[in-house]
Amino acid sequence: MTQTKAGPDIAAGRLPQEAYTENFSDLHPLLEPHEAQVEADRCYFCYDAPCMQACPTSIDIPQFIRQISTGNPTGSAKTIFDQNILGGMCARVCPTETLCEQVCVREIAEGKPVQIGQLQRYATDHYMAENETQPYQRAASTGKKVAVVGAGPAGLACAHRLAMHGHDVTLFDAREKAGGLNEFGIASYKSVDNFAAREVEFVLSIGGIELKTGSRLGDNLNLADLRASYDAVFLGIGLGGVNALGLDGEDKGGSLDAVDYIANLRQADDLGKLPVGRRVVVIGGGMTAVDIAVQTKLLGADDVTIAYRRGQDRMNASEYEQHLAQTNGVKIMTWAQPKALVAANGSVTGIELERTQDQDGSLTGTGETVTLEADMVFKAIGQTLVDTDLGGALTLEKGRIVVNADRKTSLDDVWAGGDCVAGGEDLTVAAVEDGKIAAEAINAALSA
Repeated sequence: MTQTKAGPDIAAGRLPQEAYTENFSDLHPLLEPHEAQVEADRCYFCYDAPCMQACPTSIDIPQFIRQISTGNPTGSAKTIFDQNILGGMCARVCPTETLCEQVCVREIAEGKPVQIGQLQRYATDHYMAENETQPYQRAASTGKKVAVVGAGPAGLACAHRLAMHGHDVTLFDAREKAGGLNEFGIASYKSVDNFAAREVEFVLSIGGIELKTGSRLGDNLNLADLRASYDAVFLGIGLGGVNALGLDGEDKGGSLDAVDYIANLRQADDLGKLPVGRRVVVIGGGMTAVDIAVQTKLLGADDVTIAYRRGQDRMNASEYEQHLAQTNGVKIMTWAQPKALVAANGSVTGIELERTQDQDGSLTGTGETVTLEADMVFKAIGQTLVDTDLGGALTLEKGRIVVNADRKTSLDDVWAGGDCVAGGEDLTVAAVEDGKIAAEAINAALSA
């Protein structure tokens, strides 16, 4: 067993200031006009468009690419926004490699798909740079009031579509800044130049949406009161709880929730002031695990390991994200589950992991253990719905809100979408679609 050291090595400013700027620069810089033209010309503009069928928001991908190829990026952006008002952020964070680009005819034939995500960003960024407002106008006021709780992707998409229909929307969010996971939860190198906040302003510019931050369901907001005060309610509250490892020592220094650290990183004015351990272990296998692992490495950690209990092919993070981690020097350790946290003087100094195996479809421990030194151990094993916020008013399944195809909950005047609903994909683009579908259903109900 590896001998652990006496105390943690956690410090800020591990790198020269210019290194932070370089490390957290745009992961995929914006295409130049000529590059976009060349890439757009690679598209076959398929009639049956498998890429469009793979897009959760059903963007007309061949159409918007054709518009780029004919020199009309403004029209291309409009085609995108018609289906996905958060098309700019989705172009940055969508796992296109497992959605539209995976089914691209060129990917199947050549192993090199059209760069749909990059082209989508080219069009949407062009529009937002050239236009102060969005291409939509609010309809005449209907006099109907809708409460949208949660200003993340689902809530923003829902609020925008409701405003288009002329309803008066109050958009509540628990934090002091809107945007949800787009603002607080994704890796900084995927969204630079304050894009998430600029996109929120873009969405709200339609008018008819009043934003109230610092308003948390279960605290200073009550679902029953909202139902009494508004004609309809949409819940896009995400998952506010974090799954625990269930080990002794989780309260020790250096045992951290990945989502909280990423939020602090996203809001930091100076990354050089953010403390990071020299040795970091991340428990989990999803996108959050990759995001925290890569970012701690970019902050100057010497040794970063992702420990996942099953094989690498079972990780929720896409193959592209796994490769991104490895090319940034992150080690991926599979078939290993946390067994015990090692601590000294009130701080974590390591983690003991047990080797695992798949035995007749069930994950079992082998009894063999290994201990890794760690100044920081990050938990990235999923989030949970804080159901106490709902006051027991809604039907839940496996800890999430049950909704029908229209995203209506078990209450006739309450809809929900995004990560908080059962059966969701936990993707920004899927949350946008939930908000859009719910808004259309709410509009139909209020117009009946």
